[in-house]
Amino acid sequence: MLFDNLLSIVTFIPLIGAAIMALFLRGEDAAAQANAKWLALAATTASFLASLFLLTGFDASNPDFQFVEESEWILGLTYKMGVDGISILFVMLTTFLMPLVILACWDVTHRVKEYMIAFLVLETLMLGVFCALDLVLFYLFFEGGLIPMFLIIGIWGGKERVYASFKFFLYTFFGSVLMLVAMIAMYVDAGTTDIAALLRHNFSSKVLDVWGFTIIGGLQTLLWLAFFASFAVKMPMWPVHTWLPDAHVQAPTAGSVVLAAILLKMGGYGFLRFSLPMFPIASDLLADFVLWLSAIAIVYTSLVALMQEDMKKLIAYSSVAHMGFVTAGIFAANQQGLDGAIFQMISHGFISGALFLCVGVIYDRMHTREIDAYGGLVNRMPAYALVFMLFTMANVGLPGTSGFVGEFLTLVGMFQANTWVAAVATTGVILSAGYALWLYRRVVMGDLIKESLKSITDMTSRERWIFAPLIVMTLLLGVYPALVIDIISPSVANLLGGYETALADYAAENMIAANGGGN
Repeated sequence: MLFDNLLSIVTFIPLIGAAIMALFLRGEDAAAQANAKWLALAATTASFLASLFLLTGFDASNPDFQFVEESEWILGLTYKMGVDGISILFVMLTTFLMPLVILACWDVTHRVKEYMIAFLVLETLMLGVFCALDLVLFYLFFEGGLIPMFLIIGIWGGKERVYASFKFFLYTFFGSVLMLVAMIAMYVDAGTTDIAALLRHNFSSKVLDVWGFTIIGGLQTLLWLAFFASFAVKMPMWPVHTWLPDAHVQAPTAGSVVLAAILLKMGGYGFLRFSLPMFPIASDLLADFVLWLSAIAIVYTSLVALMQEDMKKLIAYSSVAHMGFVTAGIFAANQQGLDGAIFQMISHGFISGALFLCVGVIYDRMHTREIDAYGGLVNRMPAYALVFMLFTMANVGLPGTSGFVGEFLTLVGMFQANTWVAAVATTGVILSAGYALWLYRRVVMGDLIKESLKSITDMTSRERWIFAPLIVMTLLLGVYPALVIDIISPSVANLLGGYETALADYAAENMIAANGGGN
């Protein structure tokens, strides 16, 4: 291994950059602002380059945690980090996107140093979520990410930024309080906060009677529900999704990119890391509940997207619909479903991030997100029209793009688990074509008749460079999905092996109990 602490280096490089910026950069003149931007770009790029060593040194055939680092903290707390085939791709997604996010906010002039610090701190906290192998450490990273995003929306957002930032914070924080209670209960039951050890611990699934209510699945069900409250809000799932459109509309472009491309994935990652492997009995008992919630989310939010007049809000509802495919794929609990869910999250990171950047390009020129304010942009912005069309098609799930692979695999997984859910969810594919193509037609196609648009300019070189890597990844994963599937499949198979073993043991125990203890 090149470095003994490579995972910590990747995680904390952005935080070190933020500390240098806070301590040594002074002033608000143009030179100070430029220095802050270049330092932020250097820190995020360095983290990405370091993460490439992680990827090249990762053994995809090994489903166990790799690059594990462990040391004792104060008060008996443990610092433990590691990645497996599921988490390493989220680390790579984060480090890949953050330099592009910094480039996307290059024109910011208000409190630039603080803006860059917020993004650098946020990157470290997001990476920590995907790398943490200790419950307490995971919770600190998971909750800590709320603070910089709260500030990004609340300080640099739109007119209703304060309302949107508080709504975002309160929704996500409330769910996480329940998760904290569940974590304490897990420590009391298992005697450890080590996630790797907890994955091997059998939490009780014996029926409980709580305040007159019979809890089938026992402690597992209670823990599952507490974690579900946090991760469902974070995804977000219907009906706890209402904070997301407000947050997206009010957030600056770079904030929307991070929110859609990375932060939403924490909920899906939590289901994969905690809910399915640690509480398999509860996950099986409540699988149909999640599958139907996901199907409703796909159809309902797609219909709502059709009614939107704000481009950001339309794409935000589109994100909720696509996350519905993710949760359905996860709780289908089969190889295709889980592979598809993870692939969909990675793909959605590139596609949704690019779509919000597309909105940002024309917002920076016209300072409005209203769909009716545009039309005929292809006449003045041909390069923009081409890029916007590519990502619109990828969002719809056109074969040859990464969006198709994720949706197809999740639908295959859903079909194996519940045919009716798969049938309902499939209508979401049709609806997504409706709202995405409707948006593209109204913004880009037609005659250029609005006077305000006749002097609009096409994308700058900086904007084209931002989109270039996103285009490459969207097309590359569309034609060669094995780049992702080969890495995640062994870890997914290992997860499913433990899940199916737990279900078989539970069924055997119930059969013995039904037969009077074997007499």
